[in-house]
Order: sequence, then C-alpha cells, then structure tokens
Amino acid sequence: MSPRLLELYRKEIVPAMMQKFALKNNMAVPRLEKIVVNMGVGEALQDIKILDKAMEELGIITGQKPIIRRAKKAIANFKIRQGQPIGCKVTLRRAIMYEFMDRLINVAMPRIRDFRGVPQDSFDKAGNYTLGLSEQSLFPEIDYDKMTRPQGMDITFVIKKAKSKQTARELLRLFGMPFSTD
Repeated sequence: MSPRLLELYRKEIVPAMMQKFALKNNMAVPRLEKIVVNMGVGEALQDIKILDKAMEELGIITGQKPIIRRAKKAIANFKIRQGQPIGCKVTLRRAIMYEFMDRLINVAMPRIRDFRGVPQDSFDKAGNYTLGLSEQSLFPEIDYDKMTRPQGMDITFVIKKAKSKQTARELLRLFGMPFSTD
C-alpha cells in the first residue's frame, strides 16, 4: 500500500499544480525527491556516547539507520580536527520519505509550543526548503524519560523540477506544510 501523501500528490496536487502554473505535462510538475535529516552533535567531541544516543534517536524517528558525518577540515577555534565525528544524517526517499513527512506535518509540528507556522523564506535558489527543529522529543517515538539531552535537527526537503521558489512553496503548501502568514 502506498503512503497517504503519495496518493494525495498523484490525485490532487499534480492536477492543481498543472492548473495553477499552466503546465501542459504532468512530468513538469515539481516533486519531492528526498528528505535529508541532519543532527549536528558538537558535544560528541568530549563524549562519543552522545553521538551514539543521537544516532539511535534519529534512527527511531526516521525508521532508517543514520550515517556518521565527520569534519571535512580542522577548525582550531572549535577544537575540531579533520575526520572527527561531529554529527549524523539520514537521507529518506520514496515511501519512507512520504511517511516521515506525514508524521512531521501532522504529529510533530502540532506539538510545538506556541507554533505559528514555519518560515516561508527558507528556500534556496534551487527551490529546496530547510527547516530546523529545536528538539527531537516532538516526535512521539522518542520516550521523553529515556532522552538524555534535547538535540535539534535540520530537515531539508529536496524538490526536483521547481522552476522558482513560488512553485516549491506551493508544492509544500499543498502537502500541508503549515507556513506562517507574516
């Protein structure tokens, strides 16, 4: 069975985007290619167990095993040497990607205190959208009692064939992304 958001994309979002942007071919409609979830764990320099716990929690949230990200170059001010583990990331595609997006929009975001929507201007030139969450306990999969420390994460929605920021924003809005009105 295919994910709910994938069915929504095929049945409702593609025709709506074709009509709004006067596209003649449904293959020209922007689509979600992948979602990259990244956790930067700077405290892992002192204690590697913090990175292990962050990887475990990221794996529980996404349903996929994360990979360790290492420093590309040494930065003396931050006491980082080249090759040291400083974070973890997961790249989600296909069905897992749509299921994660569904849980993010419909379960995790409503749990944010004083939530007024996500910023509308976090798009890059290619139309990709990046969103930051302050802690992983927003997801119900994480047991708050077993959580050692709050850990933030960056979530990037990579959108393929977005001609502009407006088309990418409309695609995410039709998926149900709660953009702020200001």
